[in-house]
Amino acid sequence: MRWTERQCALLGEIGIKGWWPTPPQAPRAVIATPPSPVAPPPRPKEKPITVLRPEPAQPVPIIPPVVAAGPTATLDWPALRAAVAGCQACSLCESRTQTVFGTGHEQAHWMLVGEAPGEQEDRQGEPFVGKAGQLLDNMLFAVGLGRGPSPQGRDDPARQVYIANVLKCRPPQNRNPLPEEVLRCEPYLKRQVELVRPRLILAMGRFAVQSLLQTQEPIGRLRGRVHRYQGVPLVVTYHPAYLLRNPIDKAKAWEDLCLARNVILGHQPSHHP
Repeated sequence: MRWTERQCALLGEIGIKGWWPTPPQAPRAVIATPPSPVAPPPRPKEKPITVLRPEPAQPVPIIPPVVAAGPTATLDWPALRAAVAGCQACSLCESRTQTVFGTGHEQAHWMLVGEAPGEQEDRQGEPFVGKAGQLLDNMLFAVGLGRGPSPQGRDDPARQVYIANVLKCRPPQNRNPLPEEVLRCEPYLKRQVELVRPRLILAMGRFAVQSLLQTQEPIGRLRGRVHRYQGVPLVVTYHPAYLLRNPIDKAKAWEDLCLARNVILGHQPSHHP
């Protein structure tokens, strides 16, 4: 709405200045400036193509096969002992001083199975020597057994034992046996059991127990019962070296020996409950 001159004068009297709208102006014409031409980027220099010649094929190294234990089912004592002495079925043959075959009466009623040779066993070639062997001898003597002929000079298999280990070679630094090493030595131990034909097996230590019974159960859960290996009654107990470190468990080991003696005497059932 357009104000009249009289209205503007009245507004001016009360101090309000009149406002007149500015007529709209025509938009100015904008002349578009053409864009300046952009120079194309320089083309990269082409690299010379290098033709790679295939290298001659390298010969695949031939790894010598591992000498396996071989069939043992028909070996007698001399042949089995010779097979163990020359065994190269695992890497333990590279660090051993000599193999530890076994000792004792070859038709003993008791067969004791340990884990692996230690430093002294590796030097002397006989299982269970040193302090652990002395403790074992004392334990056997307490139940009327020994690893040699009786004091009376009688070659009595009922009063003697045959002792062997799961491994026939000492692991470096007395480390625990590896599953592959136990597997490679298993045929030797199995044949020893077949040749001895014991009336009872006393498995001493975790690796001997788990190897013979094919189980991962700890010794504490397997003690106090009569198991079987290849049809032979088997009693579980602690290793003498463990008892030297944990003398409080010697009483449990004595219980295991008494159980084994009762099985031999026919006072206990020779089967797994």
